[in-house]
Amino acid sequence: MGQLREIVDGVYAWVQPDGTWWVNNAGAIAGPGGTVLVDTCATAERTRRFLGAVADATGDDTPRWAVNTHQHGDHTYGNSLLPDSTVLIGHEAMRAGLAADPIILGCPPFWSPVPDWGAVTRRVPDTVLRSELTLYSGERRVELRHPGYPAHTTGDVVVWLPAERVLFSGDLIFNGLTPMMGMGSIDGGLRSLEWLASFGAEHIVPGHGPLLTGAELPGVLERLERYYRFVRETVADGRSRGLTPLEAAQDRDLGEFADWPDRERLVLNIHREYALADGTDGNLLEAFTDAVTWNHGPLATSVNEPAS
Repeated sequence: MGQLREIVDGVYAWVQPDGTWWVNNAGAIAGPGGTVLVDTCATAERTRRFLGAVADATGDDTPRWAVNTHQHGDHTYGNSLLPDSTVLIGHEAMRAGLAADPIILGCPPFWSPVPDWGAVTRRVPDTVLRSELTLYSGERRVELRHPGYPAHTTGDVVVWLPAERVLFSGDLIFNGLTPMMGMGSIDGGLRSLEWLASFGAEHIVPGHGPLLTGAELPGVLERLERYYRFVRETVADGRSRGLTPLEAAQDRDLGEFADWPDRERLVLNIHREYALADGTDGNLLEAFTDAVTWNHGPLATSVNEPAS
C-alpha cells in the first residue's frame, strides 16, 4: 500500500513499495495559495488512494495545480481523476507523448499480471513549459525545470523547492531499481547526474524506490553512472560484433547490477541506443518483445500493491 510521508512542513511524498513496473512515487506540496500535486498514479484505485491521503493530510481536496514529471502512464494515467479545476502542467514533449500513448487504451500482455487501469481516460496538460516555470502557493516557491535534453524521456521535469531543499526528481532517479531509458538516451542520463547533484537537495523523492537524503544522493548517482556506462559499453561491443540488441543483452553479465529489480530493462535500453545510433526512434513493440524473451516470460508487476 502507498504511504504519504511528510518530508518537511507541508511537503509530502507518496511512496509505493516496491516501486517496480507501474508502481511510482508521487507527492504533494501544500501552501496558502493551494496544493501542488507531483504526478498521479497508473490506476484509478491507486490514484484515489493517493488523492484521499493528500486531502486528509492537507485539508484540501481540490488541488490547484498538478505537475507531470514525464509522460509515462505510471505517473499520468490517474490525471483524469483530478478535479476539472486543477491546472495540469507538463513539458510540451510530455504532453505530445501522452496524447499519443496507446497503452492507456489497453495494456499489452508484456506484463503479468496485466494491470487494470480502471476508470481512467486520457488527460493531457493544460499548461506546458519548454525549459522552466515557477509556481507560488502564497510565498512557497515551486520551480519546474527541464534539463534541456532527453534523459529518461524527451519531456522530463523536476520539481524543486529551493527554500526547503526538496527535489522531486521524477524518473531521472531510480533508487535501487534498474533505470529505463527506452524513450530518452544514455548520454542524457549521464548528463543529468551532474545536473541533479547541482541542486544541493537535502531531501530527494525519486520516481521509483526509497526516499533519499542529500548525504545518500552521491552514492546513488555514482551507481547510476556506472550502469549507464555499462549500457554504453554493451552497445558499443554489440554493434562492433554485429549483434542484435537481444543478442548483446544475452551476451552480457550484469555483474553488480544483477541485484536490481527489473533487470530486463537492459534490453530496452540497448534497443534505444541502437536506434539512436541508426538515427531512428526505434520500435518499442520489438524492444518489449525482446525483453520478454530475455526474461523468459512476461515482466513481473508488483505483488505488494494490487493493480486496481
